[in-house]
Amino acid sequence: MDTNIKILMADDSAFMRKVLKDILTEIGFSNFIEASNGKEAIDKFNSENPNLALLDVVMPEVDGVAVVKEIGKKTKVIMVSAVGQESVIKEAKEHGALGYIVKPFEKEKVAEEIKKVLS
Repeated sequence: MDTNIKILMADDSAFMRKVLKDILTEIGFSNFIEASNGKEAIDKFNSENPNLALLDVVMPEVDGVAVVKEIGKKTKVIMVSAVGQESVIKEAKEHGALGYIVKPFEKEKVAEEIKKVLS
């Protein structure tokens, strides 16, 4: 995988961002931008122009679906959700999200989804 890829991770849980970052580091990525809410994710997207965004569905200020409506046509987006948010994922995909990862994260599933979206 291209290790120069810049990845925006937006999740209000610092722990979840760390878990995700650890998995991504393990599979070969090293260029990360972190956001703790949807508004910050949009601001950082606009200033950093990442190649890929991993967006939590439920975040304060602006939720993941609203973020994907804003940036989904400009970059590759993978939604991050808890089990049972299928209708939200469907709406996100209608606005440009290309895939989704379910919490709790499984390294193989994360790697598979990222590979699929980036190819």
